[in-house]
Amino acid sequence: MLPMVVLSKPAMEQLSAATTLFTEVPLIDLSKPDSKNLIVKACEEFGFFKLINHGIPTEFIAKLESEAIKFFSLPLSEKEKAGPLDPFGYGNKKIGHNGDVGWVEYILLTTSNEANYQKFSSIFGEAAEKFRCAVNDYVSAVKKMAYEILEMLADGLKIQPRNVFSKLLMDEESDSVFRLNHYPPCPELHQEMNDRNLIGFGEHTDPQIISVLRSNNISGLQISLKDGNWISIPPDQSSFFINVGDSLQVQ
Repeated sequence: MLPMVVLSKPAMEQLSAATTLFTEVPLIDLSKPDSKNLIVKACEEFGFFKLINHGIPTEFIAKLESEAIKFFSLPLSEKEKAGPLDPFGYGNKKIGHNGDVGWVEYILLTTSNEANYQKFSSIFGEAAEKFRCAVNDYVSAVKKMAYEILEMLADGLKIQPRNVFSKLLMDEESDSVFRLNHYPPCPELHQEMNDRNLIGFGEHTDPQIISVLRSNNISGLQISLKDGNWISIPPDQSSFFINVGDSLQVQ
């Protein structure tokens, strides 16, 4: 499970790699009684769905985004004090085990309450505690939502016990991670590429059971359909998107 906030600035719209049309993806309202069956259907047919009435407080979302913007607005020399990744901390451009390069910078943290924030203390000073609280409040709320979704999936697939998936997330040794992505604007590079596609994170699958995604109001997220066509997902900063990972697909 990968809870993620995708952050970028309005200028990033100049760099959007989206060349396909927006389309409707399955919409799941967690407050509705039929959401369990709709989640299973969305996973089978799309492998992706949009989630509303998720129960995550808007103040948790706003507080985290505010803290993230403060961090990513710092000079690179300051941000690099939170790196290098070992395996957690601040990373820049290298996005894969093979050194894949993308136009992205990010913070990677464990979802454990024992996550080490010492790197950020040297950057934020006393304000580091505010950053830690913002992350922990948000992650705790997202994990609670993820528990519910995973147990609904198990119910819908008639898999017993009901917590067969969610217990992997609740385990103290869970390898779930939290990632904050920022795609900085770079009009100069865009011009050099003569309007060719500029990759932010690049084509990939997620190894987790599910990934929980949230963006601000900037477009750029795309998914691949069964027929191989890529579609653009309209941004919605008040909703979450759920992506089926490799681990769930093989179940």
